[in-house]
Amino acid sequence: MTGTVDTAAADASRSTPPSGLIAVARAPGWVRYALLAVGLAVAAWLPNGLYPAVAVDILCWALFAVAVDLLLGFTGLMSFGHAAFWGTSAYVTGLVAIHAGLPFPLAVLAGALAAAVLAVPIGYLAVKRTGIYFAMVTLAFAQMVYYVANEWRSVTQGENGLQGVPRSFFGLDLTDDYFFYYAILPIVLLGLAAAWRIVHSPFGRVLVGIRDNPARARALGYPVHRYKLTAFVLSGFIAGLGGGLFAVGHRFVSLDVLHWTTSGKAVIVVVLGGIGTLWGGVLGAGIVVRLEDWLSFSGFEAIGLVTGGIFVLVVVLFRRGIWGSVAALAHRLAARRR
Repeated sequence: MTGTVDTAAADASRSTPPSGLIAVARAPGWVRYALLAVGLAVAAWLPNGLYPAVAVDILCWALFAVAVDLLLGFTGLMSFGHAAFWGTSAYVTGLVAIHAGLPFPLAVLAGALAAAVLAVPIGYLAVKRTGIYFAMVTLAFAQMVYYVANEWRSVTQGENGLQGVPRSFFGLDLTDDYFFYYAILPIVLLGLAAAWRIVHSPFGRVLVGIRDNPARARALGYPVHRYKLTAFVLSGFIAGLGGGLFAVGHRFVSLDVLHWTTSGKAVIVVVLGGIGTLWGGVLGAGIVVRLEDWLSFSGFEAIGLVTGGIFVLVVVLFRRGIWGSVAALAHRLAARRR
C-alpha cells in the first residue's frame, strides 16, 4: 500500500495549489456559498439519515483525515504514525473527563493540547527526513506510544481500556447519541474551519511551496524544517480534537486508537477522498465509516477486503480521489464553456 500512496501523493504534488482547491477558488462567489450551505445542511441532517453513533464517528474521522491531509496534501509528508496523536488525545480526554469531571469540550481541548505537545519532539526528529523515511520514523514513534500505553496499566488500564468516559456538559443529558452529535458539531466545524484557514493563509502557501520544491523555498530564505514542524504540530492538534471526541463519543478508549492500522485507515480515507483537497477527507470519512457500518451489520466479516478493493479501484480510476476528480472535471467543463 505504501507504494500506491506514494504514487498518489506524487500526483497530487504536481498541481499547485491542489486541483480541488483551484476549482473551488475560481468558482463564482455564489457557487462557493452554495457549496458551503449544502455542506452545512448535510451536517445538520446526518444523524436523521444515519444511525446517530455512525454520524458521530464520521465527524471524528473527518477531523482525523483533514489533519492527515494537512501534512500529506499540503506539506508533502506522509505520516503513518498519526494514531499516536489521535490515541494520546483519546486517553488524555478520557482521563480528564473521568478524574477531573470537566465538561467534555474542556476534556477534549486538554487531549488535543497533549497531542500537540507530543507532536513537538516527534515532529522535530521526523521532519528532518522525507519520503518513506519520514513515514517510517512516524510509524516507529507511534509504535513506541502504543507500547507505553499497553504497559502503563495503572493509568491506561492496558487491554481493558478506559471505560465509562462521561459526557458531562453543564448538567445537560447527552447520553443519547443524537443530541451528542449536535453538541460536538460546532467543535468539528471549528476544527475544519481552522484547517481551511491554515491552508488559505500565507503560511499555507509556503507549505505548498515547500512541498513542491524545498530547495527553492530554502533558497528564498524560508526555514523549511521550522515550517514543517509547525505544520506537523498543527496537524497533531487537529487529529487530537478528533481523537478526543471519538473517546467521548464511544465512552471507551482502547489500545486500538493507537494501533498502526488506525493511521493506515486515515491515509486510506484521505487518498479515497482526494489528496490535497482538504474536503476530500470529509467525504472519504463518510464513505469509509458508512461502508464499514453497513458491512458489519450485514454480517460480512472480511470488511478490510472490500474497503481495500475500493481503495485500489479509486487509486487506479480516480488518481486524484473522488473529490479531486469531480472538482477537476467541473473545472474542465467550465473552461470549455468559456
